[in-house]
Amino acid sequence: MGTGKNAIETRGLTKLYGRARGITDVDLAVPEGDFMGFIGPNGAGKSTTIRILLGLIAPTEGTARIFGEDIRGRRTGLLAGIGYMPSEASFYRGMKAGEVLEYSAGLRKRDCREEARRLCDRLELDLGKRVDQLSLGNRKKVSIVCALQHQPGLCILDEPTSGLDPLIQREFYRILEERNKAGTTIFLSSHVLSEIQKYCKHAVVIREGRILACDSIEALGHTNAKEVTVTGIPAPPELEGMRNIRAEGDTVRFLYSGDPRKLMGALGQMPVTDVNIAEPDLEEIFMHYYKEEANDNFKA
Repeated sequence: MGTGKNAIETRGLTKLYGRARGITDVDLAVPEGDFMGFIGPNGAGKSTTIRILLGLIAPTEGTARIFGEDIRGRRTGLLAGIGYMPSEASFYRGMKAGEVLEYSAGLRKRDCREEARRLCDRLELDLGKRVDQLSLGNRKKVSIVCALQHQPGLCILDEPTSGLDPLIQREFYRILEERNKAGTTIFLSSHVLSEIQKYCKHAVVIREGRILACDSIEALGHTNAKEVTVTGIPAPPELEGMRNIRAEGDTVRFLYSGDPRKLMGALGQMPVTDVNIAEPDLEEIFMHYYKEEANDNFKA
């Protein structure tokens, strides 16, 4: 992955907001050339971490380094090589989309017109419209081009696809994959697990301001649990190793990590009409990270 160096590295990163929860002891390493997802429910601490990485807010404790340099020491220089996309982009009212892109490029003292045109064509963005007249999805497109037009070595993207229609989302990820293959490091925050599973190489899970897991997508998805779908019963059997139980009509779905012989024996005593046992989706595996209670008997 890349040069073996870290594009992003934090140690003991903590941000306190009085009694409100921020982040606590966040240790994070994103190697150069990685495509890493930053997963967590809303309010988990994703945006707080990102704002510290960009030097927008100062940590209470700990350090944050970009390409080996403390963001607080060389913020202006480091930001020139970063493409940042906030979860909610705001622009000066009255400016046209094209003017926003020129203004953004001018702040970096770069001529980005050629790359901006390519991105706008692919994302179907009309540069002649005023930003305050654009829909949420089109404002998102402006934000994407602002983040990518200067071809940064590191992209930090906070919930980038909310508001985009599915076709534009797909094209957006194609662009990111192309950039990543060319060496750009992608750090993408999202609560949409299907996107993380499909596009990212690694993922970090954060909940209530603390890092819970960090590994490759393949390793995080490796578990001895199976996703079981049973039709013909209104409720599942009571067996140890069952998690994430959901019932709808006479169909019950759950994750099962116990003895398969006990499961089949229990189902054999019930009026089952159909059974399907499959590898669980990453979203199913990660749901236990999002719950308030720790599931000690189920480990991803």
